Amino acid sequence: MIERDAARPLRELARHYPVVTVTGPRQAGKTTLCRHVFTDKPYVSLEALDIRAGAAADPRGFLAEYGAGAVIDEVQHVPGLLSYLQVEVDERPEPGRFVVTGSQHFGLADSIAQSLAGRTGILHLLPPSLDELQRFPHPPRDLLSTLWMGAYPRIHDRRIPADRWLADYVATYVQRDVRQVLNVGDLESFSTFLRLAAGRTAQEVNLSALGADAGVTHNTARAWLSVLEASFLCVRIPAWHRNVRKQAVKAPKLHLLDSGLVCNLLGIREPEQLRHHPLRGAIFESWVVAEIYKARLHRGRDARISHYRDAKRLEVDVLVERSDCVTLVEAKSGATVTGDMFRSLHALADALRAGGEHRRLDRRLVYGGATRHRREGIVVTPWNDIQTLDWS
Repeated sequence: MIERDAARPLRELARHYPVVTVTGPRQAGKTTLCRHVFTDKPYVSLEALDIRAGAAADPRGFLAEYGAGAVIDEVQHVPGLLSYLQVEVDERPEPGRFVVTGSQHFGLADSIAQSLAGRTGILHLLPPSLDELQRFPHPPRDLLSTLWMGAYPRIHDRRIPADRWLADYVATYVQRDVRQVLNVGDLESFSTFLRLAAGRTAQEVNLSALGADAGVTHNTARAWLSVLEASFLCVRIPAWHRNVRKQAVKAPKLHLLDSGLVCNLLGIREPEQLRHHPLRGAIFESWVVAEIYKARLHRGRDARISHYRDAKRLEVDVLVERSDCVTLVEAKSGATVTGDMFRSLHALADALRAGGEHRRLDRRLVYGGATRHRREGIVVTPWNDIQTLDWS
């Protein structure tokens, strides 16, 4: 067990809300985190069929058994329980009384919106950030190994070979979770779609092309991608919403949130294969996005990140917004810093200022090298220092 950055905001939410909801992908560490933070609460999992059946058949009796509160795991299996939980906490609204977790955000979101609005604080937990991975006894030490292994905690905690564990994870996800939420007659088609999505990480989303390559309709591709996103396997980051240039392209960009999962889906069987792989730069960019995403979500903040591209091919990988600042980020997997890596950061900063942006503009380059320095007013940060930067 490692200390997770999300522990502090989780405790903070429990001081204000009678119910705390923790969501995220399977195997991200939700159960471990909640049991570690709330050691005084009984734990019950609705994964077990008998307990699930009992909670569904007699929700009042189930909650009465845990009248003082509990950690209730995998609550999406009995969504009707949340309506009874609403009545329970309305009668006794003590802060931090119940903690519920759910892996399938799409199965949980509607029930929470209908039953627990205003009564629950929500925390999203992804697999550990790079900073958290360093707390394991044997973390990966180089960039290629870090990208290839990904961040799911069981790989690092139990030292399970990453390619084996991730292959089992994909098979379990497709066979189990997808069957539960989609009427997919041909799971092989969905598996193909998943691999094609991995091949498009760090690219703008083109649902028509993605669907055509997978042999499904545009609408099916849209539905399937929504399921991947709701499963916290990927995120679509929107284009910058300010009209700094009339030629700004508004398509969102797709990023898979675990680089190890991407490597597994692309058939990359060892870290060294990444060195000359044509998608190494895209995988690295998505990894940088995921690290920024985790830095914000695990501290209880909204993501509020976007990307920028215009018709003249000016591109910047990530823009992170705060009330007083916009941070522009470029991700380059190479270990050598060259002058052309700064060009887009300078150009977009000039365009934002010309468009009336009055907030401070920070510019950062995250790269695959080892030396941190400042050049041309830009903070140049090695990949393994990414969590030392303030992304809040």
